Amino acid sequence: MGALADRVRAFFNEGNDRSVRARRNAAAMLLLKGGNVLVGLLLVPLTLTYVDSDTYGIWIALSSMVAWMSLFDIGLNNGLRNKLAEALAAGDKPLGRRYVSTTYALMSMIFIPLMAALVLASGYIDWSGLLRLPQAQAGGIAAAACVIIVYFCLNFILSTVNMVILAEQRPAWSSLISLIQQLTSLTVIFIMTRITQGNLIRLCLGLCASPLIIIAFSSLVLYLGRYRDIAPSFRHVDFSLTGSLLSLGAQFFIIQIASVIQFQMLNFLIIRYHGASDVTSYNIAYRYFSVALMLWGILVTPLWTATTDAFARNDVSWVRESLRGYQKLLVLAFAGLGLLLLFSPVAYRFLSNGTVTVPFATTVWVMVYMAVLMAANLYVNIVNGSGHLRVQTISSMISPFVFIGLCALSVHLGTGVHGIVIAAIISNFNGYLLAPLQCRNMLRRD
Repeated sequence: MGALADRVRAFFNEGNDRSVRARRNAAAMLLLKGGNVLVGLLLVPLTLTYVDSDTYGIWIALSSMVAWMSLFDIGLNNGLRNKLAEALAAGDKPLGRRYVSTTYALMSMIFIPLMAALVLASGYIDWSGLLRLPQAQAGGIAAAACVIIVYFCLNFILSTVNMVILAEQRPAWSSLISLIQQLTSLTVIFIMTRITQGNLIRLCLGLCASPLIIIAFSSLVLYLGRYRDIAPSFRHVDFSLTGSLLSLGAQFFIIQIASVIQFQMLNFLIIRYHGASDVTSYNIAYRYFSVALMLWGILVTPLWTATTDAFARNDVSWVRESLRGYQKLLVLAFAGLGLLLLFSPVAYRFLSNGTVTVPFATTVWVMVYMAVLMAANLYVNIVNGSGHLRVQTISSMISPFVFIGLCALSVHLGTGVHGIVIAAIISNFNGYLLAPLQCRNMLRRD
């Protein structure tokens, strides 16, 4: 037992400082993300107790559509993550503070006017016609859309603190904030099931208000404490840094466009061509298998900023060694997906309170989709951390057209929900084909 304890201590305390930090973060995130996954899974049956599956499907579809607004950050937050990591690696906190302050200023200038414009415009949109919903299901959609719009716009600004946390290579802190947000939402929805009658607007308010309060409070605590030296302030806003932020940000922006189209449009296409209940069944399968994706994310999240730090210090051998280790773990992760497939019928009964049926074809293809995303996360994190984004940027200009074309073919052939999932898998060719080739060539060359 003593020898085992010594080996555990050595694992978390010996070796390259960057590796030690990554191991400690991964261990902390395993606990925090595990809690996050558990709370997220508990939230599904509780929500389906509060509202019916159609209402839940409408919430998912509206959230996915409004999430398109993430495009308007034009890659600023990801640009901040890399630039701040470089500034901190060089020990230049004043420059880091200017980057942080400028990012907050630019995000506010984008999302506050956008929020006002979209809230005003939402009253003129035929939401039920857009989503092809019967009038009986259309009640309160415009008001619910306004709530979601306000939430997403404010959240885009406030969540900039997560980029600061990631740039300092402390992703576990970001996971802690997320866990507290999830726990608060779970508590709020539980209370609402006891004191109110469920409807779409109340569901949106319950799921949107508490995360905003938590992220605002977390930002205040961090910027008054640990991040005092790089805390945002009006006098440190320096718009001359905009070009520097956008030099990477513009490429991340193009990548985000492809990501939003392929991930967020999926729910919209399902509700439009298959119905709200199919959105719910797809999302139950997605949420279940995303347990593996989240756990894998625990391991790979530290890799992005650690790679940026390694390249800034010309320590490419560290990246090469880390990639070999992660590739071995990926094989085990795929085996984990197989186990999830085996137990999926039992899990679905729990997640839906036995009220939703998930077709086996949807289950299988969602599992394959998760496998593709997990592989992509590994290689894309290294590419993003290196800042070598040209290949990914070009592929992101092509993949949305591949996705939309394949979705149109799927609808025409009547292949069902899983046909749209297959379209998402094929169109993510950068993650499972180009990014691995790029990593191999990039690390071999350097």
